[in-house]
Amino acid sequence: MGVYVLRRLLLMIPTLVGIMLLNFVIVQAAPGGPIEQLVAEMEGIHGGALDRATAQGGGEVSGSAGSSGESRGSRGIPPELIQEMEKLYGFDKPPHERFLKMLGDYATFDFGDSFYRDRSVVQLIIDKLPVSISLGLWSTLIIYLISIPLGIRKAVTDGSRFDVWTSSVIIVGYAIPGFLFAILLIVLFAGGTYFDWFPLRGLTSQGFDSMPWHEQVLDYLWHLVLPVTANVIAGFATLTLLTKNSFLDEIGKQYVATARAKGLSERRILYGHVFRNAMLIVIASLPGLLIQLFFTGSLLIEVIFSLDGLGLLGFEAALNRDYPVIFGTLYIFTLMGLILKLISDLTYVAVDPRIDFESREG
Repeated sequence: MGVYVLRRLLLMIPTLVGIMLLNFVIVQAAPGGPIEQLVAEMEGIHGGALDRATAQGGGEVSGSAGSSGESRGSRGIPPELIQEMEKLYGFDKPPHERFLKMLGDYATFDFGDSFYRDRSVVQLIIDKLPVSISLGLWSTLIIYLISIPLGIRKAVTDGSRFDVWTSSVIIVGYAIPGFLFAILLIVLFAGGTYFDWFPLRGLTSQGFDSMPWHEQVLDYLWHLVLPVTANVIAGFATLTLLTKNSFLDEIGKQYVATARAKGLSERRILYGHVFRNAMLIVIASLPGLLIQLFFTGSLLIEVIFSLDGLGLLGFEAALNRDYPVIFGTLYIFTLMGLILKLISDLTYVAVDPRIDFESREG
């Protein structure tokens, strides 16, 4: 198993390089880079000052400047200033040199500084982590604690009234987008129209630091109720049906009939034989669920509940063409995804020792 783990760790290197290269090419090809945005902003500020002077001067400035096209050309940014900005942000070098330098820096986890926030990318990620970890961790915990027992119960009672009405509720919940459900929760329980039971923004209340520790815990959980509930809906439905179908598939196999013929109890058959085989596909979905809940799926939830997390950070960086934040977060998310996938494979072996990835690859 040690050789397999080492091989997987080594394979992470070309995988990371390939993903970073693909995204680097796509981002470079996209119009409206940081320099273009800065130039447009500077021209807009200068143009706004000129327009105000024109209004105050009764059109005299406009008359001396000529047409609007000539006016914009006369107040253009000097090429020397643009060259200085390109050198400041590293755009004076060819793309391949910038990519190789980026890989060298990222190998030592040096992600540089944000173009617009005047802070290091690492510090920005650390500042946003509490929100994303809170949403992702509690959502994942609740999803697994409810979905797996419910999926097993639905598989055991397949076709019963309990199975039918719970499936109806699950399908309706899955059909409602998370952000729409979040808005519904706000309308119902956060002072929108009916009740004002839960706060609408942030993870903590004002004066949180001065509260006793038990009040801090309650305040923190109180703020998480609505966003976590909205975040759980889609993952809850998916995992429940996945668990049910996985158990149904295993229950119909020959070894279950053989165990029943030997006189084993249904409980022992279910949890002693079926469980470890059926749980493999559920475990396989864990890395993808974690990545989605921690980094991508919570973007709209963060916006709706005014939670400043990693999803919102990445979205704003993409809009502003903040390349250090874009590629820094992409590198970290990809690396964590690859590590979680390896952990998932190791969990396979823990659940079912008969699995041997090393001999299969050999």
